[in-house]
Amino acid sequence: MNPEDITKEYTNGEVTIVWQSGKCIHSANCVRNNPDVFQPKEKPWIKPEGSTTEKIIDTVKKCPSGALTYFLNT
Repeated sequence: MNPEDITKEYTNGEVTIVWQSGKCIHSANCVRNNPDVFQPKEKPWIKPEGSTTEKIIDTVKKCPSGALTYFLNT
């Protein structure tokens, strides 16, 4: 595993987005599908409060590399 590979979590209270940098192939599917949440020029670049939980889940499921995953908060 590359030491630069990082895993970060971002939550809106209902859903938590997990991003694994080492898997990301920069397809930009997330940005195209949900630009209110996925903003690569910003820090942090994932802003889960920008969209509904349903749309976030739908967007994460379209990630071709598996770099984005999610879990529902209980």
